[in-house]
Amino acid sequence: MLFRFATLVISMTTVSLSGTTLAAETAPAGEVMLMHELAGDVSAARIKTDIEKLVSFGTRHTLSDTKSDTRGIGAARRWIQSEFERISAECGGCLEVITIADTIEGKTRIPDPVEVVSVIAIQRGTLDTDRYVLMAGDIDSRVTDIMDFTSDSPGANDNASGMAGVIEAARVLSKHKFAGSIIYAGLSGEEQGLFGGEIVAAHALAQKWRIKAVLNNDMIGNITGIDGVVDNTTARVFSEGTRDNETLQEARIRRFTGGEVDSPSRNLARYIDVRADRYIPDLDVMMIYRLDRFGRGGHHRPFNAVGIPGVRLMETHEHYDRQHQNIRTEDGREFGDVIEGVNFDYARKLTALNVVALAEMAAAPPFPAGVKIKGAVQPSTKLSWTAATGKAAKNLAGYKIYWRLTDQPQWQFSRFVGKVDHYTLKNIVIDNYYFGVASVARDGAESPVVFPGPAGSFGD
Repeated sequence: MLFRFATLVISMTTVSLSGTTLAAETAPAGEVMLMHELAGDVSAARIKTDIEKLVSFGTRHTLSDTKSDTRGIGAARRWIQSEFERISAECGGCLEVITIADTIEGKTRIPDPVEVVSVIAIQRGTLDTDRYVLMAGDIDSRVTDIMDFTSDSPGANDNASGMAGVIEAARVLSKHKFAGSIIYAGLSGEEQGLFGGEIVAAHALAQKWRIKAVLNNDMIGNITGIDGVVDNTTARVFSEGTRDNETLQEARIRRFTGGEVDSPSRNLARYIDVRADRYIPDLDVMMIYRLDRFGRGGHHRPFNAVGIPGVRLMETHEHYDRQHQNIRTEDGREFGDVIEGVNFDYARKLTALNVVALAEMAAAPPFPAGVKIKGAVQPSTKLSWTAATGKAAKNLAGYKIYWRLTDQPQWQFSRFVGKVDHYTLKNIVIDNYYFGVASVARDGAESPVVFPGPAGSFGD
């Protein structure tokens, strides 16, 4: 795999815009050098230690013991909280550690009242404090019987690997400051019905948190598939197409302007794919154009349901004997999600991918808002957006327009256009391409591409 190591260059150029000549900073070329440092700081040894600790609680079933200090989900979530607090102490109190909880009852998998508690650590940004990106892992585990909350359920890969990745991301990123805020989330109740994510998403809306992206990590440590393939060089990113909360009017607009494959979640997946190519050696992203695995679900779904863009990151080849199974051996075949099935270096790579994606999104200026497009029956395409202002935009170098052929999965062409709020791509016919706009920071950090109209909005 070829990796490009570019020098950050800022030069001056002129941009012709609607008959006016403007002096505009060009975007820094190539990569953001900090990202290589961040990716290199992620430790497989620390991830291994954290997975071992999570496994040591015996079971983390949502309905399991909450009083014991050594067994059950209560002990697990208190340990996670203590780790976030320890990390915060090491960075001078840079993390705000809280729990978000609600009581669930009367559900198929939670018939009696149970308090579902998620553990959250917030790293506040320096410029755009109320803009967030979120990395999530699940605390809970299960065995064959979804209601069995007493049997040993180590959940080493599903999902101690994802939870350990979140803790490690907090360790690495808390050493640095970013323009926007980052949330590290340990979510409970996933196996019983995605309740932790649902509760946290509702809390985010109530508190008016502007969460622009959710990276849900669910099983990031297995490299040996039930299909016989051993693969430590690819990862899957699942993303929904049209937004789940799209209105009938928005659907009508999309029908005539496109956007079926350009939801914010889909462009978040493209963003992660590019960061893997740039910063993570020997890791290629497989973008899956589906909300989740066929007929299955994960904790990004409740965020998508309320309009918060989310994707699922995970291994490419699953081993179903190691998921949702009692620990046992039958006819020489081993079942159970035990730590022997986790590849810690692979978990490191996927964690590093999260780290660089979170860091660059947090370092980017405010995501483009109010993106619009015109160009019907014309030789050129006109894009406009609301330019960011004030303290939140202090690091803004300008905007970059992207476009691609409509049958291509990844953005093919781009043009940095500076600190403007509209631009005309001359002799580029609107009918032949999809278009979008990204914001660019002075150090080169970019936001995801925002597709025009409600279909692609990250929430203005």
